[in-house]
Amino acid sequence: MLFQETHIKAYEETDGAVGHEWLPGLFTLVLHTIGRSSGLPRKFAVIYRATGDSFVLVASRGGHDRHPNWYLNLLARAEIEIQVGAEHLRVRARTAVGEERDRLWPLMVETFPTYAEYQEKTERVIPVVVLDRI
Repeated sequence: MLFQETHIKAYEETDGAVGHEWLPGLFTLVLHTIGRSSGLPRKFAVIYRATGDSFVLVASRGGHDRHPNWYLNLLARAEIEIQVGAEHLRVRARTAVGEERDRLWPLMVETFPTYAEYQEKTERVIPVVVLDRI
């Protein structure tokens, strides 16, 4: 199993042949964000699920009480690039709310059941993020 820097390096060097399928049946993409304070490029490997032409992520940070940095970066600058396998795409990020979140959360828990445990560990509502192709 690969983690962040090693994961991203292998993913990029192999066009996702290594790292896209992180665990059997569990897929990741690479987010290319801009640091909200530093203005510097940042990369994060994140579990996703495709729904139609969009990609869905969960900003869990393992159930911490604070949002992950990649999510805060997306709030500051929603238009980013992602790599999904060998494909590079421009997307616009948004946080799912209301009925959309209610529909997507169970799909993401089905994708990675540990998300339910993470939600139990924190009082914050863990954001579900939708990446729409631009």
